[in-house]
Amino acid sequence: MGSLGSKLLCQKAIQQPTGSCDCRKRKRSLECPCDSETDDEIENLLNTPRRKKLKSTSKYIYQTLFLNGENSDIKICALEQEWNLHKIYLCQSGYFSSMFCGSWKESGMNVIQVEIPDHNIDAEALQVAFGSLYRDEVLIKPSRVVAILAAACMLQLDGLIQQCGETMKETISVQTVCGYSSAASIYGLDSVKNKCLEWLLNNLMTHQSVELFKELSIKMMKQLISSPDLLVMQVEMDVYTALKKWMFLQLVPSWNGSLKQLLTEADAWFSKRRNVLEEDIAFLECEQGCPFVPVFRHLRLQYIISDLASARIIERDSLIPTEWLSSMYKQQWFTMLRTEQDNDTGPQEINKDEIESNSMRCGRKLAKDGDYCWRWTGFNFGFDLLVTYTNRYIVFKRNTLVQPCSGSVSLQPQRNIAFRLRLASFDGSGRVICNRTSGYQILSFEKDQEQIVMNLDSRLLLFPLYICCNFLYTSPEKKLEAEGQLTNPEN
Repeated sequence: MGSLGSKLLCQKAIQQPTGSCDCRKRKRSLECPCDSETDDEIENLLNTPRRKKLKSTSKYIYQTLFLNGENSDIKICALEQEWNLHKIYLCQSGYFSSMFCGSWKESGMNVIQVEIPDHNIDAEALQVAFGSLYRDEVLIKPSRVVAILAAACMLQLDGLIQQCGETMKETISVQTVCGYSSAASIYGLDSVKNKCLEWLLNNLMTHQSVELFKELSIKMMKQLISSPDLLVMQVEMDVYTALKKWMFLQLVPSWNGSLKQLLTEADAWFSKRRNVLEEDIAFLECEQGCPFVPVFRHLRLQYIISDLASARIIERDSLIPTEWLSSMYKQQWFTMLRTEQDNDTGPQEINKDEIESNSMRCGRKLAKDGDYCWRWTGFNFGFDLLVTYTNRYIVFKRNTLVQPCSGSVSLQPQRNIAFRLRLASFDGSGRVICNRTSGYQILSFEKDQEQIVMNLDSRLLLFPLYICCNFLYTSPEKKLEAEGQLTNPEN
């Protein structure tokens, strides 16, 4: 009937002369379709289903029961606010389910006063948490997510907790990472905590920030500096410089200059303190510096004192205790003698723990696609490594005789290196959008030999591109199998 009726109406509308339109005889509260629509438009109009958006059940429940509080059978009071709610909805919360179903005095009460022990929870967060029991979706703003997470954890709302975690992982940035990491530790969101750590390892050195340096705690900085996954730009000396700036901001949090001014201000501040201290005491040995010792302990000093200019700065700053440097100078001297006189050709097998704890951390930023060739500064026991990026390939070359080198070059027929190469690109918030790694490998090089270490897929290659490497040029010092060999005159 509906189809036939539509056809008859359509025919009538087409046969009716324009001048005799019935619509013109009516009071014109609506525009006559005959004035504005062609025959084809009328045909489409009459045969096209018209959808009227109805108010969803979820919205009705949220508006009527939660916002208006109709038919409420329980009142919740907290933080000087009141909510007229319903037990059947509150039982979705583990907190209230236990309260109503157990032998608690509140199970028979119509008005319940809820104590809020967590200072992160406010009335607005409770409003969102209670409201989530009456609707399918909740919009969580990044600026409110920690408060809502705290409320969700107190009320044991697993779904809302999960949604808060997803919101946090999607909105990690320089402004939110420290707060998110702290909240994730408090409320047991390990996946969020790991995401924050990953973000910091990727961005601490590549996207330095005064605000971030101020917020990073000693505990967190220790974890970052000790990690083999810290994405270092340039060399280990730059890690030391970053720590110096961070320590200054921890001691003088009121400083509000720019990142460009930060190093100059830090150097001037530590210079004044150096003049006050006794001559033989490094800053980390004084009362102000002692709390930072655990962080600086994880600097890989062997890759700082391997460069003359860097070693001079370290000595001038007098931040690091003399005994730390003395033991490192001694260690490096013996490593050099072993390489030269004991024919140490480098690592023979992959020892992941050794590489992660003792490897040289270095990196390079490629602003745009093109051809690049570079070496990282520092004495590497005669292994002059040249790195080339060209035609989507990354190539390592052991330079011996072909290109000039500022330091001595080993002429051993063969040298090995253990390494891991990583590439990453980031979006505007510092989140990784492209990531590749070679994994841990060992390569053997003859004199002036070059080898391709990575072939890049152009579809995944985004610039600026950050290249980060971990290198180990020498093998671990071999320990004597029997401790008595050194003192036994028969051996």
